Amino acid sequence: QVQLVESGGGLVQDGGSLRLSCAASGLTVNTYTMGWFRQAPGKEREFVAHINWIGSTPFYADSVKGRFTVSRDNIKNMVYLQMNSLKPEDTAVYYCAARRPGLDYWGQGTQVTVSS
Repeated sequence: QVQLVESGGGLVQDGGSLRLSCAASGLTVNTYTMGWFRQAPGKEREFVAHINWIGSTPFYADSVKGRFTVSRDNIKNMVYLQMNSLKPEDTAVYYCAARRPGLDYWGQGTQVTVSS
């Protein structure tokens, strides 16, 4: 049974930092494209960043490029999202996802709130 469990969310001031973690079980993170998505109140879920299972290349949404860093620890089977220079518009529920053709797994999400 696949499980993705996010942690590390919370309340932070404008300009602050948070590190989100995603603990995976039932799959190995280096055989999936591991990504982060977010959903703000009243908005659709949007892509934030991912790291490919082939080549480990990271990709970022333009809105977070230069501020967020996605990484993967194959030994711990974890994925991380380091978020720096946070802005109020980054406030959302952040979801970890494991994806490859025909397979799609999601975590329950962790709330990130950035106060101005």
